[in-house]
Amino acid sequence: MEHRRALLVDAFAAEPLAGNAAGVVPDAEGLSDDQMAAVAAELGASETAFLTGGDGAAGDGDNSAGDGAADDRLRYFSPTTEVDLCGHATIATYGALFAEGAVDGGERTVRTNVGDVAVSVDDDGTVWMRQQAPSVDVVDVDLDRVAAALGVDPAALRDVGADLPVAVASTGLPFLVVPVNFLERLGEADPDDEAVERLSEEFDAAGVYAFTFDALDAESTLHGRAFVPSLGISEDPVTGTASGAVGGYLRHVDAFEGDEPDELRFEQGHFVDRPGRVRVRVEAEGVHVGGEASVALDGELRVPDDEDDEIIEV
Repeated sequence: MEHRRALLVDAFAAEPLAGNAAGVVPDAEGLSDDQMAAVAAELGASETAFLTGGDGAAGDGDNSAGDGAADDRLRYFSPTTEVDLCGHATIATYGALFAEGAVDGGERTVRTNVGDVAVSVDDDGTVWMRQQAPSVDVVDVDLDRVAAALGVDPAALRDVGADLPVAVASTGLPFLVVPVNFLERLGEADPDDEAVERLSEEFDAAGVYAFTFDALDAESTLHGRAFVPSLGISEDPVTGTASGAVGGYLRHVDAFEGDEPDELRFEQGHFVDRPGRVRVRVEAEGVHVGGEASVALDGELRVPDDEDDEIIEV
């Protein structure tokens, strides 16, 4: 039986027990897909990141993408399935490693299932992840249906629909982006998980990201909520991949009418008592998503060998 160090790290938060908790296994060399899935289920975070060397060896059935050299390889598992890319788990991984001196500041290349991404760490511990150049497709969707899936008043969507459309946006993981008029309406959302999952499947999206410019903090650009039942996550507290996609969406629809700020600041998680903040920079080579991270738990897991698995396959 193997012993592996495992962390719970709160991403996009300056202190523990806020932001979005991610599992981090700093040394996942030699773990099989089944072992990683079991560890992710045991830790119970929305996603767990498994770090291996840059050669891409990450267990059985590794499907790493990228042709050049990479410093590290990351794979991500939710409690129920493998996820191709996860922003908050990436921020959590390198925030924790930098804090303990295991990695230096500066930029490194990380291999993921969707290709290589650049990760950099500032001197103050802020971790930045450069996501892919955004793709944005405005979609024709029944707003009454979207409102019913989210459990909000349809008027909350129609009030902004003329200026800000619903769209599928992606920087590696697609989300259905839905603008809402006021924070009060967004806060009232009571999603129907099955309806949200059907909506996500129809538009080939991981989930739905609803947002409003009516934010709590005067320095914030918007307040968002992410619903991802397709990955077993009814509501994700703070979502890095969705934040990057929404940054690309806002530029695509010219939400700031040519006066876009150099850096966007997104609030998320307050309605599930996990407040966090994401910094977003939309640049020519891609979208940069940044934030702090704080280790909440540092321990050791006992991982049974594959041959000890007593699950009966039919």
